[in-house]
Amino acid sequence: MPVSPTLALVGFIGLCLLVGAVSGSMTARAVHHWYLTLRAPAGTPPTWVFVPVWTVLYVMIGVAGWLVWRRLGAASPLRLWGWQLAANALWAPAFFGLHSPALAMGVVIVLLLFIALTIVAFRRIHRTAAMLMVPYGAWCLYAAYLNAGFLLLNHT
Repeated sequence: MPVSPTLALVGFIGLCLLVGAVSGSMTARAVHHWYLTLRAPAGTPPTWVFVPVWTVLYVMIGVAGWLVWRRLGAASPLRLWGWQLAANALWAPAFFGLHSPALAMGVVIVLLLFIALTIVAFRRIHRTAAMLMVPYGAWCLYAAYLNAGFLLLNHT
């Protein structure tokens, strides 16, 4: 029996929001303790900014994956999409869980690579899907800057 497109959309967005919720719960524990002891780089936003920004980005990432799935099914570009989501899921445990900006920096570099590859692959299939991934890529570049700043300002 084929999957309903609406149900699939809910699944794609739901998966992304689940990654965000798990990351957010890990972040919430550390943000009020360890994170406050760190020297922050210039341009670090207040912590309340992250929840609404990530929520919108996760919805966009989910819609992008769904659009490609509608065209191709579970083809190789969608596997790239899955790998970028997996890398995304690893960043908060590295940074907030292990208190390791260095490990998180490595994760964010891999994440940026997967996002770029996903955008390129999606562009060949569905321009809108590729464009939905661009703000996410830009936000992750900003996150990489912040991560590098925390790393440099707090190395011991």
